[in-house]
Amino acid sequence: AASMVLPPCSYNRQLAGFTTATVGWVLVTTSMGLVEWRVWHTENSPLFPSSVVCVGMWKMCIYQHVSNTNRVALCQPYTYRDTYLPLDIRISQNLLLVASILGLLGRASVIFALRNLYIRTLQKNAAFGPFVASGILNIAAGVCVSITVVWNYQSVGREEGIAFPPSLSIPFKPETQELGGAVLVACLGGIMMLLSGLVFISYKHPIFHQVHPRTSGI
Repeated sequence: AASMVLPPCSYNRQLAGFTTATVGWVLVTTSMGLVEWRVWHTENSPLFPSSVVCVGMWKMCIYQHVSNTNRVALCQPYTYRDTYLPLDIRISQNLLLVASILGLLGRASVIFALRNLYIRTLQKNAAFGPFVASGILNIAAGVCVSITVVWNYQSVGREEGIAFPPSLSIPFKPETQELGGAVLVACLGGIMMLLSGLVFISYKHPIFHQVHPRTSGI
């Protein structure tokens, strides 16, 4: 009897894409909780003390030095009722949420596709459809992250301010502001999701080979 054998090279690239997509999704999800999207530096003044303000997508933190080695952090989470948040942060919150959900769905789809690939089914669409669906989902997630990163970069470049509540004692605009480490995390995650999406969407149904077991005559 003959058996069907799948060439190893036909699924190694898909496994690499799955690993890349998983790491990218973890990075994007992690960046959502980081506050270092924008780093503000405020100088000491009669109205506002010297501090470092980290502005994230879901909360902000104020770091004030109390001595040469110690500093105090005061963090304030955002709510949907906070009308002082600028439009770019509000939209970026939703974009990151959408990217996280799309990435999760993409991972589920590629797991299903890999399962069909490993059981060596002969139905062409059994793995092709889920791989293409996962590719589209991961590319869409990467686009959402890219929009967030670029918009945040432009806001910092234009030195846009945020009208925080007076109780927080934060000026509308700092003396200087810069991009934080969360941008790098999100950027890497978005690139990895885009790359994995291209790998999945370029999937081609492998050619199965028939293997005939050797028989020995007696």
